[in-house]
Amino acid sequence: MMRQAGRPTVAIELTEDERATLQRWARRHSSSQALALRSRIVLAVAEGGANTAIAARLGVNRATVAKWRHRFAADRLEGLVDAPRPGAERTIGDEVIEAVVVETLETAPKDATHWSTRTMAERHGISRQTVSEIWRAFGLKPWRQDEFKVSPDPDLIEKVRDLVGLYLSPPVAAAVYALDEKPQIQALNRSAPILPMLPTTPSKATHDYVRNGTVDLFAALNIATGTVITDLRKSHTAADFIAFLNKIDTEVPAELDVHVILDNLSTHKTPAVHEWLLRHRRFHFHFTPTYGSWMNLVERWFSALTTKKLQRSAHRSVKALAADITAWVENWNQNPTPFTWHKTADQILDRLAGYCRAINK
Repeated sequence: MMRQAGRPTVAIELTEDERATLQRWARRHSSSQALALRSRIVLAVAEGGANTAIAARLGVNRATVAKWRHRFAADRLEGLVDAPRPGAERTIGDEVIEAVVVETLETAPKDATHWSTRTMAERHGISRQTVSEIWRAFGLKPWRQDEFKVSPDPDLIEKVRDLVGLYLSPPVAAAVYALDEKPQIQALNRSAPILPMLPTTPSKATHDYVRNGTVDLFAALNIATGTVITDLRKSHTAADFIAFLNKIDTEVPAELDVHVILDNLSTHKTPAVHEWLLRHRRFHFHFTPTYGSWMNLVERWFSALTTKKLQRSAHRSVKALAADITAWVENWNQNPTPFTWHKTADQILDRLAGYCRAINK
């Protein structure tokens, strides 16, 4: 059998300076992720690995390995940086670019927690636009800060695999519901009427409002169909929770088991709830990890309700608010949109492991 022709493999030999630079780019956790991956590819290529084996180890396509092998062979370290857009010839030297990137990642000015384009430009005697272009090329946004919380749950791994298994491979002859409460939804009325949108002018509303009471919303999202079972109540006690479970029990066909994904709220674990579960053997609870409510898909539905309805509404009474929510839910269930879970348990746990390594250096 003839071997299929293709691009010849190019051997890569690194100088000591090149190897040190690549290792620094690959190791620094706050580097541009694209640059870090390209550096790891070249380091692996330099060890003599084949494209297919390197691709499998790094989780990329074989063509990606081949691309950066040839790019590095042709242009060395400069070949790993995104090519500049057509325009005037670059006047800023590599030393200045590297200094801006390294200082942005590893230092801060004396009077601030992070660099701005103005302070960085003054430090290096370049324009603010140049700093912006360097940051954009390396994917740096020092004014932004994301948040994270590492769950201390001792059963974290088991819970992640359990929930992801329900999302990606739900059990046969069963219905899976993501359940939660949205408590204390306020019936807010603006202090003046909302002005409608006009050409060139957005809708306008007063920043202050009048509170007219609250209502608690229970919701259970069917992850397969996207339909939602809801209940509006004045409180969210264990008795209210059990009443909502009874509603789910009556609406789900009797021949199906019911798997419920929910958080660790104390009202979900009272003796009365345990007794209810003993009387309803087809119900199975699956708890999210501590500080892991983001794994509950019903939170995505609550977000849609908030942004599409509640955020810009005005209600003079709790009754009006409840009627508005009920109408929105009925409209949703006429054409429901299931939310699709994409991440595998291994991908989530690998990402978590990366956070743990970063904060323990």
